[in-house]
Amino acid sequence: MIGLIYILLCFTVGWAICTYAFPGLKSITQYDYYKRKIYVSPYLLMLPAWYITGTLAVTWSTYLVAYQFGNASKPLFYANIIVMPIAFFLSLFAFFIKYHNNKISRPVIFCNNKNTVRNELILLAAIALLACVLMLTTFFVYNNKLYVGVSVFSDFSLHVGMIRSFSFGNNFPTAFSHYAGEDIKYHFMFEFLTGNLEYLGLRIDYAFNISSIISFISAFLLLYLMAVKITGKIGAGTLACLFFAFRSSKTLFTYIANLPVDTNIWKALAENTDFISDTPNENWGLWNLNVYCNQRHLAFGLATIFFVLIMFLPHLFEMFEVLNKQIKNPKDKWINRLSDKLRIIFFTRDGWEVLDYRRAIATGIILGSLAFFHGAAEICCLTILFLMAIVSKRRLEHLITALITLVLSTLQTHLFIQGSVVSTKFLFGFIAENKTLFGVASYLDRLLGILPFVILAAFCLEKGVGRYLILAFSAPLVFAFTISLTADVTVNHKYIMMSCILIGIFAASILVKLFERKDFFLKLIGVFLIIALTSTGIYDFITVLNKNTPNTAMVLNLEDPLTKWINDNSDSKDIFLTSNYALNQVVLGGAMLYEGWPYFPWSAGYDTDYRTEQVKLMYEAQTPTQLDALVKKNNIRFIIVDHDNRTSDSYIVNEDNIKTTYQCKYSVGDGEWMTSIYDTQKPLN
Repeated sequence: MIGLIYILLCFTVGWAICTYAFPGLKSITQYDYYKRKIYVSPYLLMLPAWYITGTLAVTWSTYLVAYQFGNASKPLFYANIIVMPIAFFLSLFAFFIKYHNNKISRPVIFCNNKNTVRNELILLAAIALLACVLMLTTFFVYNNKLYVGVSVFSDFSLHVGMIRSFSFGNNFPTAFSHYAGEDIKYHFMFEFLTGNLEYLGLRIDYAFNISSIISFISAFLLLYLMAVKITGKIGAGTLACLFFAFRSSKTLFTYIANLPVDTNIWKALAENTDFISDTPNENWGLWNLNVYCNQRHLAFGLATIFFVLIMFLPHLFEMFEVLNKQIKNPKDKWINRLSDKLRIIFFTRDGWEVLDYRRAIATGIILGSLAFFHGAAEICCLTILFLMAIVSKRRLEHLITALITLVLSTLQTHLFIQGSVVSTKFLFGFIAENKTLFGVASYLDRLLGILPFVILAAFCLEKGVGRYLILAFSAPLVFAFTISLTADVTVNHKYIMMSCILIGIFAASILVKLFERKDFFLKLIGVFLIIALTSTGIYDFITVLNKNTPNTAMVLNLEDPLTKWINDNSDSKDIFLTSNYALNQVVLGGAMLYEGWPYFPWSAGYDTDYRTEQVKLMYEAQTPTQLDALVKKNNIRFIIVDHDNRTSDSYIVNEDNIKTTYQCKYSVGDGEWMTSIYDTQKPLN
């Protein structure tokens, strides 16, 4: 119950912040960016905006207070008992200030067009249903058993470990649960939010799923609004959401084409439970809805991006409006027209002046607070905003936002990370097999299907601001194919997805124009294009459902004695020497692993080779003196010996040496399947 109150406080604090940082937020839904009247309900913007701003504010406040009580056994107790009342009284204070100033009016939730409201509610129901199906089928509890879907359990090793390090432990200063004892390079704040909700009484699946579902719905609603405001078309908003959910790709058609001649196609499709693949790593579910199940924080990052872009897009449209009005004679020489445009853009007061400091500062704080919720989303947004600022009015507002974002990100980096944050290098080609210009073109053709051709057609049909936006929205895609920030460039896939979601607005726009024509043939082309743009994504969604059944899920026991022992006898300062676990009862207990599954710390930039060697040395140590020296060197508190160690190909565990060095504090099972925990603070000699 208290966890639900926390979520409610996120909304009310968000309302208080938005009331003063973004006055007139409701009016944004009344006109598109060309200042034409549109019919969009205010809640599509206000509820997501309140959730984003409030969640960032309340969650960061909770974390920072807990950080100050890091030496306590339960830092979250002190954090919540301080922050939640403050959040409540802040919301109450904001309400009474507005009431005192006679600014409280009857809340307007829906627009005054009944057909639009009906269509919005249908869309909202569809999005909510999709969100619930995705989240609840991949992570749920039944009969005290936690079911983790087969398509997500790998990444959930990291998520669950971090969540439990907060809800069960006291992970302050915060360390990486799969590489304990060092700094935290991973954006973990969404896991902290979930861990705090579990600490406040929500069961772990409710804590993770509720915040994920709200974030997912918020991202879709804000994309819908942005599409309507850019195009002026309600249909474009709906189609943009459709393209968001179901990706464009040739993969389904290639898969069917490669089936043997005598294959029953429908049967083959129905029985398949693997993600179909035509490009490297596509069989991971890298590009489809499974990503939002797997990386729950991504939807929150997208929602924040969309909100910030909605706030800044008017500057771009206003500049193009000025250019269209003042460049009156298209017959002038191109050099004269270019000179006039450059003068208006860069050498007029409108191009630079700041009219709304509050909005610039608030968006900077919001975007800067996103760094450890989803760093890639922050980088994506800054990339787009930079290109937008070049041809926008009031670009100093962009600069203020960018500077605040960079300052806050830098402060967070110094708080959490020791040494370099990223390793930036030029790397052309992303994960294309052939990293040449034509190789990349072939890769994009297979990956994105007809989407690039539809966008090319849209680029030709659009004018001025539309064309520029297509270029700006494509910037993250270009970034993904040229720059690597981490050891594993595959993580750049998020930038490509973000670009495709945004440029999908213009694919939606061109299709709406086809359907508005009276020509039946053009409408038929529109239907064909929708099928071609969504077929692979729809089939991917079916595959997500087929893969994630209770029978295929990884099942963990919430009442398992091993999990309970770890929770009761250790905290987040205690480092466990274990096999290279992914997800199991030990991870569920909140144990901080010296080195868990190596891919996670390696991709985050940790030196896994060193620890892999240290693990081998400790498990193979021949004498108590040798073992104890290594244990002290690596700050190991507990050593686990289990079936994974005994059957490891990486080392031969010297179990007798561990038994004669430290006391065994927990043991379960028999023979090779016995699991024993040794306490290095309880030596036998």
